[in-house]
Amino acid sequence: MDKSLRNIIGRRRRKGPKQKNLLFKRGIKVSFELKTQRTPSFLLTTTMDVEKVFHMTGGAGDSSYAKNSSLQKKGSDMVKHITMGAIQQLYLTTSPKSIGIADLGCSSGTNSLSTIREMVDAIEETNRSKVSQPLPEFRVYLNDLPTNDFNAVFKALPDFYRELKQARIDQGSGPSIYIAGYPGSFYGRLFPTDCLHFIYSSYSLHWLSRVPPALYDEQGMSINKGNIYISESSPPEVSEAYFRQFQEDFSLFLRSRSEELIAGGRMVLILLGRIGSNHVDRGNSLLWKLLTQSLTILVSQEGKRERWHWSEGKRVRAVVVVDKSGVAVRAEKRRGSCNCGWGREKGWLEVTRREKLGKVEKDRLDSYEAHFYAPSKEELEDETRREGSFEMDRLEMVEMGRDVEDSKSYGMAVAKAVRAIQESMISHHFGEGIVDSLFQQYERLVVEEMAREEMITVSFVIVLGKK
Repeated sequence: MDKSLRNIIGRRRRKGPKQKNLLFKRGIKVSFELKTQRTPSFLLTTTMDVEKVFHMTGGAGDSSYAKNSSLQKKGSDMVKHITMGAIQQLYLTTSPKSIGIADLGCSSGTNSLSTIREMVDAIEETNRSKVSQPLPEFRVYLNDLPTNDFNAVFKALPDFYRELKQARIDQGSGPSIYIAGYPGSFYGRLFPTDCLHFIYSSYSLHWLSRVPPALYDEQGMSINKGNIYISESSPPEVSEAYFRQFQEDFSLFLRSRSEELIAGGRMVLILLGRIGSNHVDRGNSLLWKLLTQSLTILVSQEGKRERWHWSEGKRVRAVVVVDKSGVAVRAEKRRGSCNCGWGREKGWLEVTRREKLGKVEKDRLDSYEAHFYAPSKEELEDETRREGSFEMDRLEMVEMGRDVEDSKSYGMAVAKAVRAIQESMISHHFGEGIVDSLFQQYERLVVEEMAREEMITVSFVIVLGKK
């Protein structure tokens, strides 16, 4: 280690798990934020507030959810007849003058508004053919976590209203539809008592409220090292921890919704799942396994970061080398820069402890766990029965594979969809620098796996009626 750097690091004083010193060495002001002790892997993940971090990638860029949510749309379309049948039956049995509809987990793409429009069409058709009374007004609540890109949804509303009006140009005035964003976690109360008639949630309820705390031992170390979800090598305690968290979350979800729905209100829930008791399959769990493998490829021993250095009034580059634990061990000049070193010129050099570009620390990989659970049909039935607020009118399983011969293009679509979903959590835990290289690896592995054997994901659609 460079002697000057050793002297500086030797003089740093502790201020919690990270520290920031302003020191003067040979006339140079040096700002450090260095790791003084290994942060327990438990703290890296379980202290992550999912509600404040997790969101689909917003905007309309190439990696956005808006551009990469066609698979979710395909899944919801496969069971659209069930969704529309449920809301039509609700309308026939309640005949409300004002109908409250909530989409829980609306995200930031066009899928939610597309479904809302189909619901309005379905009720209009029912009203025209079977009821012959004035159309109800529609109160629509679009819910997701506060981190969701609601602005993207709001920007789409003028087109939504214009297209709705254009489709009814021969019918005079169309239905009155009032749409609002409603941020917050659906694991708990969101709405006033008895204010909703129909609740819809598509591909959201497989996300847990948090990473199960039982995945970490008394020392705060993961019991699922080398994996980010349930795998063949996971000990039995891992699947048990995930199942207990699912039980807690799903029960709270049902209890909260029962307070918000009117008597006879209905819910349609679409979520990923699995067949039988085995958690390992060639569907959802395989996608997590391939993401684990992609992260493993990026695990490395050493990385470099560039930082600006001011010397004699000119800004030049320096390279900071960090070891596996993230501690700066030396600085190197960049080709073409002055020979500034660590203390030979007047000025200052800022070294910030950050993740390594395109690299992954092994302890961070070991501590990363997905807040996801794919329940079985039996688990969904048991938890609904145990909570007791709803009758299960219908539960069907849907299998979805590729619908094109080209496994490469389908594999690329899957990889981009997973990136749009997981990018926020991965960036927060590992740093933004790894995202591009990670999903390049992931896309390659998914395409190779699909070329070898078909991948089938399982979804469930559930229709529940409030008792």
